[in-house]
Order: sequence, then C-alpha cells, then structure tokens
Amino acid sequence: MTPEELSLAISACLQDAVAAGEIALAATDIPEAVRVERPKNRDHGDWATNIALQLAKPAGTNPRQLAGLLSERLAGIAGVAAVDIAGPGFLNITVDAAAAGALAKAIVQAGAGYGTNTALAGRTVNMEFVSANPTGPLHIGHTRWAALGDSIARVLRASGADVTAEYYINDAGSQMDVFANSVLSRLHGRDVPEGGYPGEYIADLGHEVLAEHPAIRELTDVAALPVIRASAYQAQLKDIQQTLAEFGVAFDVYFSEQELHDAGAIASAVARLREQGHVYDDGGAVWLRTTDFGDDKDRVMIRANGEPTYFAADAAYYLSKKDRGFTEKIYLLGADHHGYINRLKAIAAAAGDDPEVNIEVLIGQLVSVNGAKLSKRAGNIIELKDLISWLGKDAVRYSLARFPADSPLTLDPELLKKHSNENPVFYVQYAHARSRGASRNAAAAGVERTVDGREAFDAALLDHATENELLSHLGSYPSIVAKAAELREPHRVARHLEVIAGAYHRWYDACRVAPLGEEAVTDLNRARLWLNDATSQVLANGLDLLGVSAPERM
Repeated sequence: MTPEELSLAISACLQDAVAAGEIALAATDIPEAVRVERPKNRDHGDWATNIALQLAKPAGTNPRQLAGLLSERLAGIAGVAAVDIAGPGFLNITVDAAAAGALAKAIVQAGAGYGTNTALAGRTVNMEFVSANPTGPLHIGHTRWAALGDSIARVLRASGADVTAEYYINDAGSQMDVFANSVLSRLHGRDVPEGGYPGEYIADLGHEVLAEHPAIRELTDVAALPVIRASAYQAQLKDIQQTLAEFGVAFDVYFSEQELHDAGAIASAVARLREQGHVYDDGGAVWLRTTDFGDDKDRVMIRANGEPTYFAADAAYYLSKKDRGFTEKIYLLGADHHGYINRLKAIAAAAGDDPEVNIEVLIGQLVSVNGAKLSKRAGNIIELKDLISWLGKDAVRYSLARFPADSPLTLDPELLKKHSNENPVFYVQYAHARSRGASRNAAAAGVERTVDGREAFDAALLDHATENELLSHLGSYPSIVAKAAELREPHRVARHLEVIAGAYHRWYDACRVAPLGEEAVTDLNRARLWLNDATSQVLANGLDLLGVSAPERM
C-alpha cells in the first residue's frame, strides 16, 4: 500500500461516513487526497494523519471523536493492520507486511513511470534560465541555474506540467558591438579596446571567423564588423550549447532578443500596454507606470532619443511568452537581479495578468568552488567546461541540486572526488550500482522474479525491520517529487535519495537476496529480488530528475 493509496482510502472513509450520516460535513470539505506522513517515532506506526484535527470544527465535533469514528472505518480496510489515536486526535496507521511489500512489485511494474503524478496536469509553463550573454563561455556563475533549472523542469514534467525550457539570447545591445570589436582587434593582432572582452577565447573566435571568411582581414573595419559580429556570435552560441549539452542541460527554445527588435515587437509592446492605460509620455521619453503595481518607481521604455531600454525588451519578451500560450512564466535569475522581481511582476500586471499566478521569479545565490582556478582560455573567469572536466558532470550537478537555490554555496572538490560515503553523490550512485550488482549476483545464483513464466512474489515475506523501513521510503518518493515540483525545490529529491540509499545499505547488510552457498532458492529470495530491483528503479528515476547518471557498476 503506497501513501497515495492510503491517502485515497482515508478520503473514501470520510465520504462513506458522510453518506451514512455519521459526520456532518459538506462534500467540498473533504479533500480528494488526505495528507499522510511518516510519524517521528516509528513505534507509533507506519503513517500518520491529522485530518481529524482539520475537519473537526466544520464537522461540529471534537477531533478525538472524529478520529475514533475514522479509526473504526480504516481498521476494516484491506492492508491496514492497526489504527491508533494519539494526542488530541492524530491517527497513527500501521499496514500489514503484505500490503507494505506489495509496493515493491508495483514499483518494478511502473518502471520509469514510478514517481510521476498528475498534480500539475493542464499547466503550461515557460521556464527561462541561464540566458547568458553570447559574448563569452559559460562560467561558474551560470552553473547553479543550469543544473537547478533543468532539474526543476524535470520535476515539473514529472508532475504533469507541459514545460518549455527557454534560453533568452541577449544578442542585442552595445555588448554585441564591444564583442565584435574585441574579435576584430585580435584578428589584426591588436589589443582589445578598453572595456573589451579579454581572454584567449576571443582570439579563438577570430580564427573561426577567418576560417569562415578568409578575406575578412582585407575589409575595412566598418565593413568587417557586421560580418564578424554575426560569425563570432554564432560560434560562441554553438560553444554555449555544446557546454550545456555536456552538462546534460537541454533547451526547447533559444529565443533571440535581436529578433524581438527586428520584428517590431518593442513598438508593439509599447502600443499594447498604452492601450491598457499604463503607458505615458514625459520629458520626451515613454514610461510604463509600474508604481501602480508595486514597483518602487516608474520605468522608461523608450528614451528621449528614441532608443528602447532593456526594460522595453523585457516587456516585449513577456508579451511574446503570453502570446505563445504560456499561462505561467518562470524566470530563474541570478543573485544580482533582486531588483527585477517587482518590475517583471509589474509588466505582468500591466499586461492584464495576475502577477501572483502568471509569473514567478526565482533568485539563485552565488556558488563557488574551493581551489578552482581561473580559465587560461577565458582569462578572468572559471569556466563551466573546466569544472566538468575537473569534478565531473554528475558531481557538480548533484551537489548543486541538493541545496536550495536561495542559499549561498561553496563546493568542496576534495569531498566530491572521494569514493566514500562522505560524498553524497557517490553514496547514492553506489547504492544504485550495488543494487544492480545484487541483481546480477541473484541471477547467477538462479534467483528470478518469475518462475515458469509466472511472477513469483509473496509480499508478506518482506517483514524484516529494514525491509519495512526501505519500503516506507520508497513509498514516499512520489509525494517527494510532487512537493519538489510544487515548491520548485529539486533538493528535496536529492535528500530523499540519500535517505533511500541509507535504508538500502542497511537492508543489504541485514538481508540476503541470493542464497548462501548451496542453499536452495526460496520465495524469500525472490521477494527480496523484487525489493532490490524496486530500489534500483527509484534511485534511477530520482537521479534522472537531477540530470545525474545511475551507474550499473562502480
């Protein structure tokens, strides 16, 4: 019996009690799924719920009386071994071994689908993250949202949301001119202009431009700059995309800011927001009255010289997302972007959206790595490529995923390179590799999940204390995924995988899957193989949500 099944069973008991006239509740008062959780003291049962405390007031009774009524009904449900009332009305529920053990088979049969849910079904989400300027390689400042953004997209999809991961290419504005001038200077053997982009990668981009346009040096600077800008930009964007692919991050859309300008989207955005009554002219400039929506000051959209501001592009980009059918827009921004929250929400409100529903802005704190060296190629940054090469994709991604985004983080490379239980990513990956090894050893000893073509599984045999613990954590996994999606916190998945890994290692040390020596294969061996393989599946599913591999051997 999974926590979800128990939750639905409690809800059904409530509905039956209402139908029988035992409880005076409206149907709308009864939740479709009742929250169940692990009690702090396992001696108190397998699961606990405070639903009696929640519903006692609308039911016009006291919590213990309602809990007593529910306990009688719950005790009659197949798979429930005991129900106790604790304190003011908590229900502590113990399931029998067969009901608990049946979860192992359900997990194996569900495969990669175990843990997915429909909590966010029907939600259409655009999630923008990373969005680094295409003027240099990705660096340590981009790692956190690259890892977390991708994992958030994965847990949202696992909860039924239709998610589009989007990279906003900041390819408009003066920085692109500075970028082109930097490449031009290196092409001619000159130092980059003051304020230009340093680093060997600029010279490397010059070589790529030269390979594509062999006569580029023969052109005047004025004629060469547009060619260099376009060619070097494409080369640098390709490098960014390759680095992201190496890091296991995939985007559905790469959206060009320059295309917004070229398509007239800026002027269109100003006109649309003016029609909404939120745009006004003052001092020759065009303003959006964002103070009406909580911003600390109104924002200029078009300067007095006729040039649009970055804010105008932000407004046009938001409207583009709205026009493309995304009812929910999630922005994942860096630590220096706190000031963007109110202005982006003001744009949403000015566009007629609900800023509490249609837009969400998450801010990620900085990450650092002890002992990391500046990139020789880039000159003044720590490149993401170098981090991957040094520590490995899995170590970096898992380490970034196991902490909340709003907490500053310093990674310890010595710890991440250890092959010991001190290293969290090793601990979880080793549990998966160990489970796969146990499966291979079981097969070599003649233990199979099927006998004569039928599934051989006696769930009641999984009654060891470590099996009960392991099954309970496996059963909690779907609700952890749902909560991670709801709160945009994939670290909840990482931390739960560590709990599962610990429970698995304790079970592995206490319970054999394969028979010892010449012992005959029994139904207990087969039942334990189901549990072993169920653990493999959950660990693999969870690691996949974090963009981390699940190795077969270590």
